Amino acid sequence: MRSMIPVLIALGFIATGCQRKQPLKVEIIEEEAPKLATIVHVADPKATVQLVKGFYELEQNTWRWAAPKFAVTLRPPRGSDRRGAILQLTFTLADAVLSHTKSATIRASTAGVSLEPETFTKAGEYVYSREVPAKLLAGDAVTFEFTVDKWLPASEGDHRDLALIVSTIGLEVK
Repeated sequence: MRSMIPVLIALGFIATGCQRKQPLKVEIIEEEAPKLATIVHVADPKATVQLVKGFYELEQNTWRWAAPKFAVTLRPPRGSDRRGAILQLTFTLADAVLSHTKSATIRASTAGVSLEPETFTKAGEYVYSREVPAKLLAGDAVTFEFTVDKWLPASEGDHRDLALIVSTIGLEVK
């Protein structure tokens, strides 16, 4: 029992020596969610959250292949809920795809409303551009779904279905 007294005294000193002179303050910092972009550059790492589906990994730090069905969420530009906007998809139709498909038709829709399709028959760089009515642009975010009717199917060497090479997708106020 006598050997316990020094241990108890030491524990008492340790316990009183570890007390804080000021109470511990805990601050809760709420991080603001990143704002959605009106124009998405698929090479921008911050834009990845807006690429909802159908996009493959970034290539050459500038573009991505898109699958036959892909979607992106955009922030409507200021005033577009009154005037409408122009949806623009900047893409390349690759020789490899077109030599297999002979043509490709792109369709876009949002909120169940289809925008006019467009058919492309030559390889090259293009902009699919369509007017979006103001009534479809209310709110903080609008998701656009795209479909391409023909594509290069997956193969042994590449497991991806390849439709378009996409560089940007965005909305411009009318």
